Amino acid sequence: MLDAFWIALALLLVLEGLMPAIHPQGWRRMFTQLLQLDDQQIRKVGLLSMVLGLVLLWGLQALS
Repeated sequence: MLDAFWIALALLLVLEGLMPAIHPQGWRRMFTQLLQLDDQQIRKVGLLSMVLGLVLLWGLQALS
């Protein structure tokens, strides 16, 4: 179980690093746009991301 956590963390870091490594100007532009959102909008994006992640985990669990 702990191995799966570290693998998931490693994949998260790889995915998080892709955009700044491949297209730093686009990443900076996207980050600037995110800074212009208010707290409620950022909260909604975060909640949506968590729900999608949970649904994906549930689906993967159901397949195995």
